[in-house]
Amino acid sequence: MSQAGQTINDRILAAKHSLAGQGLAKAVCKATTEEIIGPKKKHLDYLLHCTNEPNVSIPTLANLLIERTLNPSWVVVYKGLITIHHLMCYGNERFTQYLASSNSNFQLSNFLDKTGVQGYDMSPFIRRYAKYLSEKSVSYRTVALDFCKVKRGKDGGTLRTMTGDKLLKTLPVLQAQIDALLEFDCTSQDLNNGVINSSFMLLFRDLIRLFACYNDGVINLLEKYFDMGKKQARDALDLYKKFLIRMDRVAEFLKVAENVGIDKGDIPDLAKAPSSLLEALEGHLANLEGRKPGSGGTTPTQGGHRVNVAAAVNVLNTTSNAFGTAANGANIDEKTAQKLLEEEAAAMEKFRENASTHNPFAAAPAAASEETPNILDLFGVAAPAGGAPAPAWEAPANPAPAAGTDKASDDLLQLAGNPFANMLNSAGTGGFPPATVPPTSSPFMAPASAAGFGSVQSSSSPFVTDNSFSNVFGQPTSAASTGSAALFGDIMQPSGGVGATNGSKDSGAKVLTGDLDSSLANLASNLTFAPSGNKSLIGGPARGPPMAKPAGFNPFPQQQQMAHPFM
Repeated sequence: MSQAGQTINDRILAAKHSLAGQGLAKAVCKATTEEIIGPKKKHLDYLLHCTNEPNVSIPTLANLLIERTLNPSWVVVYKGLITIHHLMCYGNERFTQYLASSNSNFQLSNFLDKTGVQGYDMSPFIRRYAKYLSEKSVSYRTVALDFCKVKRGKDGGTLRTMTGDKLLKTLPVLQAQIDALLEFDCTSQDLNNGVINSSFMLLFRDLIRLFACYNDGVINLLEKYFDMGKKQARDALDLYKKFLIRMDRVAEFLKVAENVGIDKGDIPDLAKAPSSLLEALEGHLANLEGRKPGSGGTTPTQGGHRVNVAAAVNVLNTTSNAFGTAANGANIDEKTAQKLLEEEAAAMEKFRENASTHNPFAAAPAAASEETPNILDLFGVAAPAGGAPAPAWEAPANPAPAAGTDKASDDLLQLAGNPFANMLNSAGTGGFPPATVPPTSSPFMAPASAAGFGSVQSSSSPFVTDNSFSNVFGQPTSAASTGSAALFGDIMQPSGGVGATNGSKDSGAKVLTGDLDSSLANLASNLTFAPSGNKSLIGGPARGPPMAKPAGFNPFPQQQQMAHPFM
């Protein structure tokens, strides 16, 4: 054994388990070294975690700890028992179930360490401690529950709601476990090292919980006492007399705990029931057996019984509340508890409000209104400011003419609008409103504010000049000729007021008809190649394109004017 640090035997044993790959055995060895201190918290926490793991063998763990209790050193044995007790209190219930299923756990009834004076002094406490752990396992095997973990209190407590017959069978088991704990019987002078102090703290914790359950069982027993038969009343009276004796022994144990430095707030107050209650219980049993009570007084009436029991139950309820509060580790009153709950609710509400701003997985906030690209605009038509591109028939009734599009030569091929829109509409008729021509967007014309080419003002067409275009096609028609809406707009209309020259016969005729040949012939007949664009085509001798080369602008390429080699 060692006062400072592990011994060479501990290090060799730990290295042996490490080489063998036995991590669980190494942890058990680390928790039960020969160092005269309590088991270290990190080793106990690791073993507690092992009891909750499904792939860890509980029998293997329990057998490793039981094997350490067979060591000749009192320190190793004592620390092995403390580790087992700690796992029974805080570990998985499977560990307690395995110990309860084993008939002989600890063979320490004759343990004695003769290696030193301290071994002689600690050996009796080791034997008592092992006896209590054995009784704890036996009580679990008998009643199939751990009294230290059951629900306590008047609101649904396990022993408070138990039936009379079951209660008479359960209380003796609980009394036996409390008796084994109180037999530890140590004084403040005996608690002189870290090992026995660790065991005393675990025993103190168990005693608080066991006596809280014991008190609940006695309250339930007293409430049912006057409704029991003669045999049950005799057993209940005997249990109550033992309860009074154990209450005195518990008070002595708590006094030792106070002397060794345990906070007084963690030590509950014991309130004894009045002595008149015992006289009332004995008088009721004497009446059931048909004899006079031994006290020599008159037999109490039934109303007197109820009054005494009610007073005693109130006193025991105070004790039960005190022990229950100490067992739960919450030494606060109801007002403080309510205040803490309100503060916790306010903190949780504040956390929920700020959770969305700090949560990286939360949905991103809606982005600001951005201009949605017009994916259907194959020719670069700018989308309207409202968001989605509006159809051609939803244009405003009187659109303002865009700058740079007032020239007829800027949009020869009619690419200003969406080519997929329905353009076969006539003025005043049809299923859709007349489509308006938005600003030109042809990449070849480079109009003003065209999408993708910047706001560049184009004064002339890159193909022809305005003067040449006017010489060939003439000037655009006036507003009076817009009644006949053609497919190509007003660009290909004849110049010089053709409708007025032709009279009433041709006033309503369209340049384009349903027949392709007729339409091409009408278009070709309206063309003029004279330098002046105001010359009428009616009086001319020829209706088709001239065969001779005109003087002036040549609208045809050089390749098309070459003479045929065989002519």
